[in-house]
Parts: sequence; C-alpha cells; structure tokens
Amino acid sequence: MSGRRVGFCLSDKKRRRINLFAFAELCASHGVEVVEIDLSQPLESQGPFEVIVHKLSDVIVEAEYDSQSQQLLDNFQGYVSAHPHTVLLDPLPAMSQLLDRFASYRIMSHLQNSLRDWRISSPPYLEISTSDLSVIQEDVESKGLSFPLICKTRVAHGSRSHEMSLIFSMAGLSDAHPPCVLQSFVNHGAVLHKVFVVGEDHFTVERPSLKNFPPGPHERKTIFFNSHEVSKPESCSHLTALDEKMPRLPPPSGEAMVALVRELRAELGMALFGVDVIFNINTHTLTIIDINIFPGYEGVPQFFSSLLSHIESVLDHRELEVPQATCPPAPSAPQADL
Repeated sequence: MSGRRVGFCLSDKKRRRINLFAFAELCASHGVEVVEIDLSQPLESQGPFEVIVHKLSDVIVEAEYDSQSQQLLDNFQGYVSAHPHTVLLDPLPAMSQLLDRFASYRIMSHLQNSLRDWRISSPPYLEISTSDLSVIQEDVESKGLSFPLICKTRVAHGSRSHEMSLIFSMAGLSDAHPPCVLQSFVNHGAVLHKVFVVGEDHFTVERPSLKNFPPGPHERKTIFFNSHEVSKPESCSHLTALDEKMPRLPPPSGEAMVALVRELRAELGMALFGVDVIFNINTHTLTIIDINIFPGYEGVPQFFSSLLSHIESVLDHRELEVPQATCPPAPSAPQADL
C-alpha cells in the first residue's frame, strides 16, 4: 500500500466543499498519499501520480475564450499523454460532454431505449441556437413540446448555469436566450431525487423542487429562478410550496435506480457524477432531467469511505494491469517504483 499517490486537481471552492484535508487524513491512514495539484506549476515535478481526481470544469469552459486557461489545460493534457498509465477520474472527453447540455440531453434521450422496461424516461427537449422567435415557436410546435417549458443555458457549469426560467406560452418564448435548451416541464410533486454516483456505489438524496403547474399554455409571465435557491437542502421558496391536498409520492424503486446508474456508467465512462430524477405524478414514471459532473455529495455521509474504496479499487486494478509500467525505465532510477 505504501507509495500510492493520488493527485487532486480541484478549485479552492471544491476542495473546501468536499473537505479535502479531512479526506487526505483518511487516505493516509490507508496508505494512500493525497497530493493537491497546482496547475500553475509543472505537473512533472509534482508527480508521479497513480490516479488523478479532478474537476477541471472551470478551466475547460474558460479555455474557449481565455489563452491562459487554454495553456493550463494543454499542460494538464500533456502530462496525461506522457503518462498513459495514470488513471483519470474522470476522462476529460467524458466530462467535457456533460458541460454541454446539448450533448448531455442527447445522452438522456438515447438512454430511454435501454431503460424503457424500467419505466424511466426523459422529457422532450429542444436545442435553441437562434434568437428568431418565429423559428423557435415553429420548432416547439413541430417537436411536440408541451407547456410549461423549463429553459436552461447550454453551458452546464458556472453560476449562470443555475439561472433558469419557466415559460408558459408561445409569446413567452421571447424570454429564451440562445444558446439554451427548452425542456417540457413535468409535474413531480415538488420532490427532486438527486442520485450521487461513486464508482460502484450510488446514493439517493431527496431535495425540494418546483411545485406543480397547470399543464398547457397559459398567459402568465415567465418565472425566472435560480435552481440552487430552489433545490438545495436548506431551500425555502414559494416555488416549492405544494397544495396540502397533494399526496406524498413513493420513493424511486431501488432496482430501477441500480439499472439507471449501470446504464449511465456504461454510457458516460465515468465514476463520479450525479443525476437528477423526478417522479411524474401523471404517468408514475421516473424521469431523468439532468446529469452533473462530480457533484457536491451533500447529504451523503458515506462519500469519503466510498471514494476511498473506489480509489483503492482503481489502484489495485492498475497494478494488476500494468506491472511493467511500475518499473523504472533505466537502472539509474531504481527508486522510481510507481
């Protein structure tokens, strides 16, 4: 177990949120060294790493328009390419697709076929790339989307990604600002089930969510809201207040959740992600409404033990797969036992 080094490449905010210091102490007691990676410094001098756990969402998004962020990303990718036996949690291409709601919603739509037997679906949606209102209205009609509609930004990261709106009519579609996605709203009794995945484990946590709204178009103003203010554990909003006569919905089937996580892991090729699921009060089906990269795991007391267990499993598998790669390439460096 000695000499096992795991790099963590996270923002300061993410390190604090998951309490990386406490996790590093737990790892040390199991013979795993946690190293906080500084992207502004050469990675070669900070390594070697058997595994790198990262959330480079900020860097990936900012690299689109910022040369310094692009350089940081290039340096990271250069290190990974030069050390092919270092395991990434999770692969950059897999994470990148979840930063784009156009891509992640296609994944959710595709999964409906393999999960139909479990009565798991995703709402109809539309990718919006134009500001031409007449085109948007025609597309909504031709796609068969039903009002109200949830409007979300295309980029699924950063503070703006939590700014959403509920649109109730064709005229209200003028409030959809591209690039964005429109998704048919599903009444779900103001309960959101956040499924947190850590390798083979998953945990379901109940959160508040948007209340029910009358189906069909209505002449009312668009409602703008922040999803964090609606669905955090401590959230208290008029948008989540249910009619007292509304019966409490049953929790999701454990077997269905296992099937969903299994399909998502295979489709995404990822180990650390979350999926938002609601229970359709009309059809009594589970509905996938979003997928999240390396979430906060709030409300999951087993997160540390599950993450450590998964890392140890990855390390064990790596050592069995690449025994030659752990040997030094030249006799002049006998200490380089990775």
